[in-house]
Amino acid sequence: MLKAENGEFLLDGKPFQVLSGAIHYFRTVPEYWEDRLRKLKALGLNTVETYVPWNVHEPKKGEFHFSDLADIETFIKKAQMLDLYVIVRPAPYICAEWEMGGLPAWLLAEQDMVLRSSHPGFLRHISDYFDVLLPKIEKYLSKHGGPIIAMQIENEYGAYGNDHAYLELFKEQYQKHGIDTFLFTSDGPDFIEQGSLPNVTTTLNFGSRVEEAFGKLEEYKPGSPKMVAEFWIGWFDHWGGEHHTRDPKDVANVFEDLLKINASLNVYMFHGGTNFGFMNGANHYDEYYPTITSYDYDSLLSESGEITQKYREVKNVLRRYVDVPEDVEHEIPTKTYGSVKLEESVSLFDTLQEISTVKENLVPLSMEDAGQAYGFILYSTEVNRKGELNLDTEPFRDRAYVYVNGKLEKTIYINDQEKTVQINFPDDVNTLEILVENMGRANYGQHLTDKKGLIRNIWLGEQYWFHWTMNLIELNVLPSDYAGGKEERFPKFFQGTFDANECHDTFVDTKGFRKGNVFINGFNLGRYWNEMGPQRTLYLPGPLLKEKGNTITVLELEGTTTEDITLVDRPNLG
Repeated sequence: MLKAENGEFLLDGKPFQVLSGAIHYFRTVPEYWEDRLRKLKALGLNTVETYVPWNVHEPKKGEFHFSDLADIETFIKKAQMLDLYVIVRPAPYICAEWEMGGLPAWLLAEQDMVLRSSHPGFLRHISDYFDVLLPKIEKYLSKHGGPIIAMQIENEYGAYGNDHAYLELFKEQYQKHGIDTFLFTSDGPDFIEQGSLPNVTTTLNFGSRVEEAFGKLEEYKPGSPKMVAEFWIGWFDHWGGEHHTRDPKDVANVFEDLLKINASLNVYMFHGGTNFGFMNGANHYDEYYPTITSYDYDSLLSESGEITQKYREVKNVLRRYVDVPEDVEHEIPTKTYGSVKLEESVSLFDTLQEISTVKENLVPLSMEDAGQAYGFILYSTEVNRKGELNLDTEPFRDRAYVYVNGKLEKTIYINDQEKTVQINFPDDVNTLEILVENMGRANYGQHLTDKKGLIRNIWLGEQYWFHWTMNLIELNVLPSDYAGGKEERFPKFFQGTFDANECHDTFVDTKGFRKGNVFINGFNLGRYWNEMGPQRTLYLPGPLLKEKGNTITVLELEGTTTEDITLVDRPNLG
C-alpha cells in the first residue's frame, strides 16, 4: 500500500515517486483507452489518474450507467494490464471544466439543496451514489492486488467552502465500503487550510512557481510529502476566447524543477479528450464563459491522441531521472473523407412530437424543475396584447430565440449587457415561443447552482404571463422523418449519409454553418459556434464510424450558407 512517512511516499515499504498522468475515461472512446494508456507508460510515467463524474454514472436519480464511455472498471483493468498504478478521484464534485463539475442536474430540482455541504439531503444522495460506485472501485484496490493506490477526498474544496463536517463524510463513506487505501486532498496553495483534513495528506494544484507553492505547504503542514496532484501544463478554452497554448520547453523546465526535489506529480492533462454531447462546463466570473467541445488542453497528447512536441520535451527530461521505455510513437491515422451532401432537412418545430416531451404549468419551469438535464427547452404561451412590449431578459439561461407568431424577433444571450428588449406583438392575440439552449452549467465557484432555461416567470409589458406549455428537448432521440415538414424557420436538422473506408479518425469542418451540434450515427459529437471560435472542427473518432452508410446529422440553430459538410484529416482550434 501507498503511505506517507517522514516527508516521502512509500509503496509496500519502499520509497516511491508517483509519476502520473491524467486521462478521463469519459472523454475518450473506449476503443482508444489502451492506446492512450500505452503512450502514458511509454513516456515513463507509472500511474494514471482519473476523475469520476457523478452526472455520467447517475444521470437521473437511481438510474446508474457503467457501460461504454462510463465503463470505469474496464478502464482500470486496462491500466492494470499495462502494469500502471491508478489514482481515482471520485469527488463527487470534479470541476474538470465538465458540466456542473460532475454534479447531476437533478440535484437542483430540490428547492432547499445546498451543494458541497453537510446538508442532509446532499449527503443522502452522495451515500446512495457511493453505495453503487464504491463497491465497483474497492475490488481494484492494491490490498486485493489491484492497481488503485490512492483516492481523493472531494476536490479543491478550499476554493469553495469550509464545511469540514462535509469532508469528514468521505472518510466515513470510504470506511463503510472498505476503501482502505491512501487518501489525499488537493487544492491550490492559497486554499489548502480550508480544504485539508487532519491525518489526510494535503497535495497541491499549480502550474509553476514550484518553490513558492511547496513553501506554503511546508508552512501549513511541516514535513508533508511533496506532491502536485494537478500539474497544469496547458489550459482549457471557452467560446469567444483564444486557443490556449504553453511553450513545451517551459513545461519541461517546470517538470524538471519538480523532479529535482523528488516531488511526486500528476500531469494535468496527459490527454484531455473531448466534451462530447452537452457535457462541457462553464466558468462564471464577471460574465459567463462556456467551455468549448474540445478538451485538447494543449496536453501531452492531442485531442485525437497524437504525440506532441511537449510530450517529447517532457520525455527528454524524464530520461535524466528514471528509466523510460524506448520510444513508442504509434499514431492512429486520420483521413479526409471529403464533402458530404446533407440532402434532407426539417425544422425542429416540425419534429417536436417525436423528439420532445411536453409539460404544462402555470409558470415556466426551469429545465431542472421540469425534470430535464441538457439540451433545449421550448416555452410557449399566448399574449393577448398588441404593440411594442418591453421584455425583461434577466431570467434567460443561456441563449434564447424569441418568436412571435412563428417569426424570430430576438436572439438573447446571458452576456448581453442590455437586459430589456422590445418585442413587437402585431395581433390582438399572439403566440409567444422562447427556445432556450443550456450551453453548459458552471463547473466552478459561486455560480455552481446554475439552473437553465427560464429560471422564473418573464416580465413582459409590465406584467407576468401565465399558463405555459414546455417542450423538453434533450436530443436523446433524433428525427426519423424529414418529409412533409411545413416550417422553414430555424433551428433545422440537416442529414446526409457517407461511407468511410477503413473507419479512420476524421474532423468535421462546419464551415458555412453558424451554431449547433453534430451527430454521427446518433452519437452527439458536441457543439460548434463558428462566429465565436476558437474551435472550427469537431473531432470524430474512427470507432464511431461504419464502413458503409454513416448518417451525419447537423442541428443548426441560426442559419447556414451551405448544405454540405466536410470531413478533413486535421483539426482547427483557431
